[in-house]
Amino acid sequence: MATEVESQISGNVWKIEKQAGDAVEEEDEILILESMKMEIPVEAPCAGRLAEIRVAEGDHVEEGTVLAVIE
Repeated sequence: MATEVESQISGNVWKIEKQAGDAVEEEDEILILESMKMEIPVEAPCAGRLAEIRVAEGDHVEEGTVLAVIE
C-alpha cells in the first residue's frame, strides 16, 4: 500500500534529498522546505521505496500538499 507524504506547512521546496526509486528508511530526510526563513526537513513516515516525488526545487506548496509517495 502506498503512503503519501504531505506537507505539514506552507512554504517553498528548498532542496530535494532523495530521488524516485531510492530506498528509504523511516525518518530518512526526503526533502527540505523553507518557510519563514527556517529550513524544515520532511522525513519518511515509513520504510519503503520512494515511488515518486511530486514537487520540484523552488515550488511553493500549501499545507496538505502531497510531496512524495512511498511504496
